[in-house]
Amino acid sequence: MIVIIDYNVGNLQSVQGAIERLGLECIISRDSEQINKAQALILPGVGAFPTAMKQLTQYNLVELIKTRAAAGVPILGICLGMQILFEKGTEKEKTKGLGLLKGSVNLIQTVEKLPHMGWNQLHFTQNHPLLRYLKENDETYFVHSYAVQCPKDELIAYTEYGDVKIPAIVASGNVMGCQFHPEKSAQIGQLILKAFKEMILC
Repeated sequence: MIVIIDYNVGNLQSVQGAIERLGLECIISRDSEQINKAQALILPGVGAFPTAMKQLTQYNLVELIKTRAAAGVPILGICLGMQILFEKGTEKEKTKGLGLLKGSVNLIQTVEKLPHMGWNQLHFTQNHPLLRYLKENDETYFVHSYAVQCPKDELIAYTEYGDVKIPAIVASGNVMGCQFHPEKSAQIGQLILKAFKEMILC
């Protein structure tokens, strides 16, 4: 069973639908018992970094997520859900993140229009199971104005927006993130979620 963590930030039903199309049992919950029983967790998110962290704190989810990560449970963050996996964010105010990945989240420094919205190509930096069914230059759907700055060993794939390289897929061990929305990225998004499924079931 996969639990999509419900902290009132994100398009939860769209993510649930994408997972269920892969034939996996998937529930939306913030219940600690359900989260502790889950084979994998998905942390979605749409909105602002400080709001997301306040909501996680309000629902007593911060330490629970950290505990499950430490236990080796696969965790996939999506968009804002990926960003809050990192140590800190600077959107609106400096805010401490979950700290499961190293790095920070900052406004994209570009002359291009923000938010960065639309379909962009992925460029791979290293092999990773999430890329199993993808090929170089496959396109996914992005909507964001802030991007992570992370170590090279966490960077799996990036996209280009103007003259800026934006981390698109990150990972360290069982903790992974997609800056784009797999659930809105048509067949390519489903292939990424299929690869995540196989990581859970292996």
